[in-house]
Amino acid sequence: MLKKEWIEQGYIDEPIDLKQEIRRLCKEKNAVVLAHYYTTGDIQEVADFVGDSLALARQAAKTDADIMVMAGVHFMAETCKLLSPQKKVLCPDLNAGCSLADSCRAEDLKKFKDEHAGYKVVSYVNTTAAVKALTDVVVTSGNAKKVIDQLPQDEKIIFGPDYNLGNYINAVTGRQMLLWNGGCHVHERFSVQKIVELKEQYPDAVVMAHLECKAPVLAIADVKGSTAHMLQYAQQSDARQFIVATEAGILHELQRTCPDKEFIPVPPEISESGLECQCNECQYMKMNTLLKIYNCLKYEWPSVEVDPEIAKEAVKPIERMLQMS
Repeated sequence: MLKKEWIEQGYIDEPIDLKQEIRRLCKEKNAVVLAHYYTTGDIQEVADFVGDSLALARQAAKTDADIMVMAGVHFMAETCKLLSPQKKVLCPDLNAGCSLADSCRAEDLKKFKDEHAGYKVVSYVNTTAAVKALTDVVVTSGNAKKVIDQLPQDEKIIFGPDYNLGNYINAVTGRQMLLWNGGCHVHERFSVQKIVELKEQYPDAVVMAHLECKAPVLAIADVKGSTAHMLQYAQQSDARQFIVATEAGILHELQRTCPDKEFIPVPPEISESGLECQCNECQYMKMNTLLKIYNCLKYEWPSVEVDPEIAKEAVKPIERMLQMS
């Protein structure tokens, strides 16, 4: 049931079961709810699909749904619109941005490209549609190495916006890609010290780290990869304990699919308030709530649109990536 305060503030008309109403609206409006692994557990439980951003957009594009609700961040809703231009794409909170995507503005990338003639641009999927429109091929953390390996060895490449992912790919491929200096505010906060302290408490635990983490963190990780790779590894591994260095929302899916295993989140090195906390969360992902999902389904707003000219160019590097991976 909903809190009395929500009714008084005009968000809803009467107390309701949000999960039940979201599912009713989905059926009534032929809609699907997409939840990123980093959203809260209650959102993941009500969603039709749970996963990484590009995988969600691709899954939704295969459905006959008329409406898709992207419970993630704004660039993910844009990607849904790129792959399903004929469908209505809703974003529960337009303020849910992304520190990584925001670290690379299209106008800045265009200027950088102009200053480096002859370079190809490889962009991480965590970018705006306008940045994708300036890109030659898009990559995910799961397929970045595979895509880069298929480019000529002497290809001059600008890789962005995630410096840590690009640095890792340079290290494992021997490339010397020119790296954009961007990063995820969540993964930048992980530290070697905190992982070492947890390893002393849980000596048999497997350390898993996302490729957006800094090089020293990746250096001490047993498993390095995307959230999907970490999930797959945990499901198939005989290990019973895992130390997890990525956004804490993934713990819900890890625990759901591996109920007999223990997952220990790595806290940030230090919180913004100067106080330690027990997990590392994305403030933007956590802007998604059941109430916002209910309201955007009910009113079919706010919707996300992409300028047709930008969309025409932005979808090309995604299509090229899919061909290569």
